[in-house]
Amino acid sequence: MTAQELSPVDPASRLLDYRFDIVGRSKLWFSLSLAVLLVGLVSMAFSLASLGTPLRLGLDFSGGTLLDLSFERPVTTEELRRALQEHNLGTSIIQLDTQTGQEALIRMPPLTEQERLAVEATLRQEVAPFQRNLVETVGPTVGRLLLRSGIVAVLISFGLIVVYLALRFQWDYAVFAIMALLHDVVLTIGLFALLGLTVGMEADSLFVVALLTIIGFSVNDTVVIYDRIRENLRLVSRKVSFAEVVNLSLNQTFARSLNTTLTTMLPLVAIAIFGGATLKGFAIALLIGFTLGVYSSIFIASPLLVWWRQQRYGKSSEDARAGRDPDSLPSEG
Repeated sequence: MTAQELSPVDPASRLLDYRFDIVGRSKLWFSLSLAVLLVGLVSMAFSLASLGTPLRLGLDFSGGTLLDLSFERPVTTEELRRALQEHNLGTSIIQLDTQTGQEALIRMPPLTEQERLAVEATLRQEVAPFQRNLVETVGPTVGRLLLRSGIVAVLISFGLIVVYLALRFQWDYAVFAIMALLHDVVLTIGLFALLGLTVGMEADSLFVVALLTIIGFSVNDTVVIYDRIRENLRLVSRKVSFAEVVNLSLNQTFARSLNTTLTTMLPLVAIAIFGGATLKGFAIALLIGFTLGVYSSIFIASPLLVWWRQQRYGKSSEDARAGRDPDSLPSEG
């Protein structure tokens, strides 16, 4: 891109020598997303085959009784399972802190208070004394209702964002922003399915809250970049191709997007490490989603927009910049 391609009073001229050719490497970005998507889909398929659901559902959705216990000495999973077997609960899910061996999360089928107290007495007698940090019991009917409500909340928020994007931008801008949102949500769910299979990470009601937050965060980043593209289209000479304008806009907003995301993720890292078992999954879901959100805003939504306009209007025409179909324009003379 040369100075002759700019208008004499172009205020953005000093920024046109961008550092990264993001659009030119679109195939690489698309391939990376496809690879992560395949990993997520395979994980969801394995989870569906082994657990009956695409994700390892938490107590909020599947129903059951959850005990969060702090033992006075290190214990083993085998000790806990032997004690639970006396109450025909040997198949319960046990998550033991591997560092100390004293913190345990035990998820069992729904128990009455009397049944739970009997289980606790057996654990104290046959394993070790403990302090009960948390006890929760959710019936399967309530769990299904919560799951249905969570899905409806995600769909409604997604629909409202679709309406907003369609009103604010041209239709193709909106379409690829929506595709970027789907990219973030689907990949977050897929990676969480992988974590459920490998480390027992569960999706609970906080996971739904995380998805809603991810959707809002991702669309905000995409809107900022799209606004910069529209602004540069007005400032930069018409001789400059649409791909070049998008590259310029991405480079101008790259540092802002990265810094904002990193700043947001710092407290999430602290929550994931020190927030305890209840908040750990929520923080990890947000970390995954925010990373995917900034990635899709920079490397997916805008490159897809460029690819679409190049396919429909050509690589360097003014029609590609304006989003006009040449066949729809009146002929000269």
